[in-house]
Parts: sequence; C-alpha cells; structure tokens
Amino acid sequence: MPKRLIAAGMCLLICAGYVSANAQERYTVDKVVAVVGNSAVLYSELEEAAKSMEEDRKKQGYTSDRDPMTEALEGLMMRKLLYTQAQIDSVAINSDYIAQYVEQTLSAMVEEAGSITGLEVKMEKPYYEIRQELKTEAEEMSYAQSMREEIISKVRITPGEVEYFYKTLDEDELPIIPEQYVYAQITRYPTSSTAAKQRVQEQLLEMKERIINGTRFDVLARMYSVDPGSALQGGEMDWMPLDGLVAPFAEALGKLQPGQISEVVETEFGMHIIQLMDKKGDKYKWRHILLRPVYTPEELAQDSRFLDSLANQIRSGAITFAAAAKKYSDDKYSKENGGVVNNHELMEYFNSRNSSTRFMKEDLRVDYPVLHDLKEGEISDAFQTQDMFGNEMTKIVKLISVIPSHTANMETDYLEIEQLALQMKQEDEFEKWLDDKIESIYVRVAPEFRNSDFLNKKWLK
Repeated sequence: MPKRLIAAGMCLLICAGYVSANAQERYTVDKVVAVVGNSAVLYSELEEAAKSMEEDRKKQGYTSDRDPMTEALEGLMMRKLLYTQAQIDSVAINSDYIAQYVEQTLSAMVEEAGSITGLEVKMEKPYYEIRQELKTEAEEMSYAQSMREEIISKVRITPGEVEYFYKTLDEDELPIIPEQYVYAQITRYPTSSTAAKQRVQEQLLEMKERIINGTRFDVLARMYSVDPGSALQGGEMDWMPLDGLVAPFAEALGKLQPGQISEVVETEFGMHIIQLMDKKGDKYKWRHILLRPVYTPEELAQDSRFLDSLANQIRSGAITFAAAAKKYSDDKYSKENGGVVNNHELMEYFNSRNSSTRFMKEDLRVDYPVLHDLKEGEISDAFQTQDMFGNEMTKIVKLISVIPSHTANMETDYLEIEQLALQMKQEDEFEKWLDDKIESIYVRVAPEFRNSDFLNKKWLK
C-alpha cells in the first residue's frame, strides 16, 4: 500500500505515543499544548489519546517510525480543525450512532471497573461527568469525520485515471483481494406479517394513550423501544433536518406541533410513534418509540416449510433458482437478477457508488456459515435471519462461486483498483484543502512542541 495513503489515513486517528517521567513533571493535566480555531488541545487529552492508540497498535502489531507525541498532537489538531469547520458548515452527524456508542463504551468501562462506583474511583470523577466527556469526544470525532467525508465526496475519477494509476503501481503496492463469494438468495418476510404488525400497532396506540393520560414518554421509550441508540435517552434524538430522515418518518414529523404525538408510522426500521419536542428553522428536536413485529415460532415455521419445499423443487429441476427468485423472493434488489445478491441496498442507504456481487467473509454476517458448508451450485435449507434493519426473515441461498484470494488486476478487480485510485485522488484533494484551511485559521502550538516534525509543516506557520 502506498505510504502516502497510510500517512493520510492517520489524520483523524487519536495518535499513540509515550510520555516520559520528565515530561509529566513539566506539565499539569490542564496545560494547553495547542489551539486550533476556538478549540484547545489539552495535555490530559493528548496523554489519553496517546495511551489509547498505543494499546490499539500493540494489538494490531503496527509500529511507526515517527515520534509518537508528534503524531498524537498532529492527529488531534487535525480533528479540532475539521470539527471547527463542521460547525461553520452545519454538517450533520448520526446522533443515534453516537448515543449507542457512548452507552456501549460506558457499559464496557463499568464492567471492567466492577461497578459504577468503581469506575468513578478509577476515573476520579462522577459518572455523569464521564458520560458527558465520552459524548463530547464522540461528537467531535463524528463531526470531524463527517466534515472530511463531505470534502472528499465531491472527488470523481475517470477510467483513464484508473488505468494510469494501475500502470504506475509496483506489484507489491497492489492490494491483495481476500477470498470472495458470489451467491444467490430467495428471501421471505413472514407471511403472517399483517397480523404481527397489527399487534405492534395496537401496542403503540396503547402507549400513546398512556402518554396522553400522564405517563412520561421517556419512561415508556426506555422500557419498550428497540432502538438501541435512543432508548436509553428516553427515545430522544438531537436536532436534525427532515431531509436526514426516511420519508414516512419525515412526513409524519413535519406535520406535528411541539408536544404532539404522531399516529403509528411504519418505516424500514419498524413501527414508531413520534413526539415533536421543539423546532427551530428547518431543525427538529424529537423522540420516538420503535417496535418491530414479533412472530410466534409457528408463524416463522410457515416460511421455512415453504422455502424448504421450494428448494427441493429447484434441486429436482422442476423450477430454476432464477425463476423461483423472480416469482417468490421478497428481495427487490436481487429477484430480477436471478436472485444473485448485490450491494445495491447498501449503495442506496450509505451512498456507495461501487456496485458489486462479490462479498468477503466479513461482509456476510449470518450468511457465511451457511455458504461455507455448501459446494458451488448447491442450495441450502431454509434458515431464519434478519435484514439490515433488524426485521425477521427466512431465506435459502445458492453458492454460485468462490473466488480465491489473489493480487488485484484490471480484468477481474477493476472496482477495487478504482477505489484505491479514488482514495489517492481524494487524499490529494484533501491535502490541498487542509493547506488552505491551516493558512486561514488561528493555530498556536506550545513552544515545547514547535520543533516537532509534523507531516504538514504549515501547522508551525
């Protein structure tokens, strides 16, 4: 992998390093070691970041020949700059993910410390303060990452540029493509979904009635909502524009007045009731309760029996897999393509631009153990799983081919080479943007660090 890409990839990391005994004596935990815009880098922040990254690198077996304190400081200054610009540009972040990350991290910390009290003693601060610090750091990192993605998302690359890039690479710079799987599937959502959805709708309407009669919305959200990111916050989400939400949810929220609760709203994620808390301009503050249909074993078994029978018909030659997928599959992304699984759903929801029907082991989640036991051309028995939104489903899969691990080439791995070429071009554009921003923003580095060998010399302007 080209060294420049490795170095650029470090820009948002919380860099690792060591702190000598003499250095610790020179600094107090609150000493400001750098200022970028309106954000300060504290020595305590630098020390914690260095320790965290050092531990991660040990696990990965990765080492750097750069001075660790310099690397740590440059990474943090980069984050502060991107965070500052994200605030100026009103960049959006995924508050749901942040809330989930904070709670998961807190749970792990409490488990390691033995109790909340043990964690407070270890950290020498109250639990609410630990939570707030985690949330603040997670938000800053998320804003910085979103800002960087916004900058590089505008970069495009032509086939001619990809070919030129490929020809300039040495063989040892080409990526190694891990073993990949091409497979087809026929999926079925529970045929009794109407009854199950009706049960959920009745639950949510009952909750709405309880809230109207005085029960607190946040209490019910904590007790019943299956949204892991917001449930622990009483269903509450951060300020967000409507265009950042899926259409049915946004439409329902846009019709509410502060304090009002919606009727039951169905989205890909499940079924919701929503309460508008406040509105400022085009930003909405809201909370919700999310439930998903729950099926009885017999309801799920109906689809298993149907798909097992269908698999036997395909094996006997009574119907082809492609014809069965077109007629019976609920997967709109593959049913018209012989059931061959693609990444179009991910492209739709995560703005990916590379279409593919090849998947690595880590991409397959629950499908991999089933595929691993098949030979090429074989069809599995029916098994129960979930879609990307957590909804119950049953499926059968057919293993089409296994592509062995190999060095990337233009004939079979154009998309991977295109992605690498695009990343290099994005890094070039990002470096240009960064140079301009460092020149135009206030930056101060403490005298003790002004001799640091930063990758970007403009930090010491």
